[in-house]
Amino acid sequence: MHDLPRQLSARTLAALFGGQTRLVDRLAACEDPLGRARELLRTLPEDELVEALNAHPRIGASQLSPLSAAEQGTDDDPAVLAELARLNALYEAKFGFRFLVFVNRRPRRVILEVLRACLQRTREEELQRACDDLVAIAVDRYRRGVR
Repeated sequence: MHDLPRQLSARTLAALFGGQTRLVDRLAACEDPLGRARELLRTLPEDELVEALNAHPRIGASQLSPLSAAEQGTDDDPAVLAELARLNALYEAKFGFRFLVFVNRRPRRVILEVLRACLQRTREEELQRACDDLVAIAVDRYRRGVR
């Protein structure tokens, strides 16, 4: 990650991580915030992890920022959106936090399969996977020029 910045403002980090959270505040105080984000996430109390994950919009939500809409693609098939809404609700009920995945410009219908697979995991597995994807999203956003 040698091409990542040594310092970033809380404002920039909020754009990269989906919103102003305690994680963002902690990262803004770090040297090499994107390089150290995974390490920091492993040390956070669970309520701060959940806050950071819940800062991102739901996959398939109708009200998305232009950035999230571009990342989630334009797969607006009503059946896909309805199934995403159903599976998102199941996921949140099971795990207690929002489903977050590095979409990486894959269509929503592909994300349905990812979400189904995630529902088979444990809460601990999902917290780890979601935190890893949270950082992957932030790094991807930075590399694409989001500030």
